[in-house]
Amino acid sequence: MLKLKAHLLSQGMHGMISQLEGLSKALKLNFKHHKVKLKPIWNMIPPKFTPISENLLTENFICDSKIIISCGRKSVIHSIALKKRFKNQIFNIHIQDPKVSLKHFDLIICPEHDRLKGANVINTKGAIHYLSKKEIDGKSKHLKIDKENKKIVAFLMGGPNKYFDYSEDQVDFVFNKIKNLFTADKYKIIIIPSYRTPEHTIKKAYNTFSHDHVVIKEINKDAYLSSLSICDYAVVTCDSTSMISEAAVTGKPVYVANMKAIKNNNRFQNFYSQFKKLGIIRDLENSIDSWSYNTLDEANRIAPIIKEKMKLNGII
Repeated sequence: MLKLKAHLLSQGMHGMISQLEGLSKALKLNFKHHKVKLKPIWNMIPPKFTPISENLLTENFICDSKIIISCGRKSVIHSIALKKRFKNQIFNIHIQDPKVSLKHFDLIICPEHDRLKGANVINTKGAIHYLSKKEIDGKSKHLKIDKENKKIVAFLMGGPNKYFDYSEDQVDFVFNKIKNLFTADKYKIIIIPSYRTPEHTIKKAYNTFSHDHVVIKEINKDAYLSSLSICDYAVVTCDSTSMISEAAVTGKPVYVANMKAIKNNNRFQNFYSQFKKLGIIRDLENSIDSWSYNTLDEANRIAPIIKEKMKLNGII
């Protein structure tokens, strides 16, 4: 049976691509990414105040698919414009809260911590993503780490956003806490940066940890997967709900390294509360414990629900 084709719309950020690919793989789609760029004047305007027109895009593409999956604020207008043009010939899905009327989409996939409800909304626990236990374990041998009879800690670093500024004081606070808790005589730490991690923060991590531990200085997907496979603990900076959600596929203890927020956000607090209740995360404080929990695989959980909706709409 031939796979259905899908066009994936986003700004091209790693977190968005992870969600788009996670859902597409769960639905067993052939997919192609398209980076959405709005003309400068419209780039700064929220979707709810933006006209629905493909003329606002800097470039377009030939839509030869019945399925459109978008993620992120900037992709909303493109998805709605395609739906307006092709009507019921296409099935459009948006991941995250679109911040516009829900009626513009056939389905919306949104994490529970966003508190978005609607007849066409499917809620997930945390962010959906492309990772699976099989994919992670397939990269277990990528990192050649001499464990020296020590426990392995994967330290996953995010980066500044409008809620956390990654000030020098806050980064020092997190680095010192991790170094003092996971002492070099008992633990081997693997430091993994992300696309949002500033260069100077990676350099500081190298200067702080490289003598006793392993610092990956470049963005390396295989190293990321390998670290999740071989670690005994994961530590994730508090700014990244995506990486926390991805680490939850391992079933291993996930610690959240907290920083002082520069701006309050209920979404983050709702997310932390939910994942604590699920037994997935704990705050990184003054002691190290081990625990287990039921792993999450939200993309594959919701895939049958989406397929049923597509059948009802005559798409499959």
